[in-house]
Amino acid sequence: MATSPKNDHEHIFCSRYPPVQVPDNVTLPEFVLQGGELYADKVAFVEAVTGKAYTHGEVVRNTRRFATALRSLGLRKGHVVVVVLPNVVEYAVVALGIMAAGGVFSGANPTATPTEIKKQVEDSGAKLIVTNGSCFEKVKGLEVPVIAVDEEAVVEGAINWHKLLEAANRAGTSHNMEEVHQTDLCALPFSSGTTGVSKGVMLTHRNLVANLCSTLFGIKPEMVGRVTVLGLMPFFHIYGITGICCATLRNKGKVVVMERYELRTFLRALVSQEVTFAPVVPPIISDLVKKPAVDEFDLSKIKLQAVMSAAAPLAPELLRAFETKFPNVHVQEAYGLTEHSCITLSYGDNGYSRAKKNSVGFILPNLEVKFLDPETGRSLPKNTPGEICVRSQCVMKGYYNNKEETERTIDKDGWLHTGDIGYIDDDGDVFIVDRIKEMIKYKGFQVAPAELEAILLTHASVEDAAVFSLPDEEAGEIPAACVVLAPDAKETEEEIISYVASNVARYKKVRAVHFVDSIPKSPSGKIMRRLLKDAWVKNVKNISVKRY
Repeated sequence: MATSPKNDHEHIFCSRYPPVQVPDNVTLPEFVLQGGELYADKVAFVEAVTGKAYTHGEVVRNTRRFATALRSLGLRKGHVVVVVLPNVVEYAVVALGIMAAGGVFSGANPTATPTEIKKQVEDSGAKLIVTNGSCFEKVKGLEVPVIAVDEEAVVEGAINWHKLLEAANRAGTSHNMEEVHQTDLCALPFSSGTTGVSKGVMLTHRNLVANLCSTLFGIKPEMVGRVTVLGLMPFFHIYGITGICCATLRNKGKVVVMERYELRTFLRALVSQEVTFAPVVPPIISDLVKKPAVDEFDLSKIKLQAVMSAAAPLAPELLRAFETKFPNVHVQEAYGLTEHSCITLSYGDNGYSRAKKNSVGFILPNLEVKFLDPETGRSLPKNTPGEICVRSQCVMKGYYNNKEETERTIDKDGWLHTGDIGYIDDDGDVFIVDRIKEMIKYKGFQVAPAELEAILLTHASVEDAAVFSLPDEEAGEIPAACVVLAPDAKETEEEIISYVASNVARYKKVRAVHFVDSIPKSPSGKIMRRLLKDAWVKNVKNISVKRY
């Protein structure tokens, strides 16, 4: 662990590993597709349910064809293309083709409402939309040309994907490409809006190439072409397209594509496709521990070596239960955000040390991290929780058409202020506490919702949970919880409150519980606490508050 103080009060932490080189003058598509011809016949993407597949050779060829086709349609450097697709094998080709043509890929949630998609199209100034037949109705009235990615059906009113690629073959290189630079924008994902209005995040080719260089530094040559990754996290999210699709293409592995989560389909995919690495969210790990359906499968056939959990901390008890059931599977916890993609990452047995359990990992090469006192702005030493700030070549260019929010998030010295509270220990492992805006202040004490959610998920009858603050005259704020119980559960609200109380300090106790059918989450798995709190204040009446 290196600390490089700038003055007597500055605590800046760097990676325990040496810097890694980031190549100049290479675009993201060039970087991830480099060497793809050597693995031309190896499968790059396969759909878990249908078996439809794309080889690395087809990805390289169709990315070039699609880029040519987009140029023939009039796409120019800097033009935004909104992609409204579920996880499909063509997704990476679509995104990389847009970038190779000089365009800007902007993934949209295919389950979003037409109004939400319209807002993203309008806010981004999109010149084109790429979708499929099932989503076409949501975009057909937006007065923007639409390309439909469909195997068989012709979507009336849309440009057919396959005919477009065939036309690109005939056109050859007649549509000259503008030179694309590393400093050009290549992606405009929109933040999930868990704590406010959704914002377009401007990312350059350099941002994403630098991020991949940092996150993949521990991949040894013998691992290239040998990793099979589960593609369940949504590809329109920055982790889906960069951390899963682009990282796997760079390493010439295989992505097993899943459009949606269903436990038995998930387990069948793990077995039949011999998945070795699965990025998931905590509720899936909970299902693997608690759901009887898991016992229908021969777990000895699973080749899984590691799972990566993100979006919320794993409860230690849940982690232990998972490791007992799957003793050969290494659990990694990760931390990242759209404005930077992954900041820290823990690795398995590839010659690099593992971070501690329940840590989100160590600082990656080329990154600087510091922890600020939210009240004073003073940088803090080790083992002292503060707002996580990061500085690197991965930091976004800014929020699209939002100078004020950009200046609030990135300071004059280039530090990205994440809004998350965490700390670094003596060994250089980073731990997340919670969001600044979501910390509960009970009688002056700080209470982290994520800690209480982790405890609730250890209860045998709790399938999901969310904790947030409610206003209280006496305490200022109190911790309240919405809980999803298992179908056959008999517990009462009071029993859930008592369970948490037996596992935490007095000031951290949950004071109110309400049973719900589901917990709203962003596409990346983050709990939408704000929605639950607003609904509680508006609709939930006469719920007793437990006082101590």
